[in-house]
Amino acid sequence: MTVVLDASAVLALVQREPGAEVVADLLRDAVISTVNWAEVAGKIRVEGANGSDAGPALLRHDLCALGLRLVEFSAEQADTAGELRRGTRELGLSLGDRACLALGIARRETVFTADRAWQRVRAGVEIEVIR
Repeated sequence: MTVVLDASAVLALVQREPGAEVVADLLRDAVISTVNWAEVAGKIRVEGANGSDAGPALLRHDLCALGLRLVEFSAEQADTAGELRRGTRELGLSLGDRACLALGIARRETVFTADRAWQRVRAGVEIEVIR
């Protein structure tokens, strides 16, 4: 069974934060939206989140070698992410968050995040918080 990872889950792994072991165990069967990968890449590049100067392309290569697959953000997912705004706005979910949920909805797969606010989301997809 494949799972969908939010940027916060991947960053927990990269930064060795609580929940990293959960994400490590999921990588071989995980996908991430290209929108969420852009969030990871930006955090790594701007804040040096991975503790090295290797950069996002090398990190992507390493994570993909462990099984992670990137999924391009589709027009249908964009529609779903837009529709999710109304029900998630008060929870503070970003466009990236909604893109992740849209991928989970499209694939009918469980979404993993480090963001506890998602526990209150009702989007028709199973959500697991890693910590």
